Amino acid sequence: MAKAVITKIKLISSADTGYYYVTKKNSRTMTEKLVKKKYDPIAKKHVEFRESKIK
Repeated sequence: MAKAVITKIKLISSADTGYYYVTKKNSRTMTEKLVKKKYDPIAKKHVEFRESKIK
């Protein structure tokens, strides 16, 4: 069976608040780790969110 093209990933806050977003990523076109600046409501500011696997 073929590997799924679109996988779910978890974006974890770099502010170490424990807050995260869940999103989808095309693993064939985006091979590197995803890093986005998004709002962290616990830190009350925009911080970098880094990709990790959903366990």
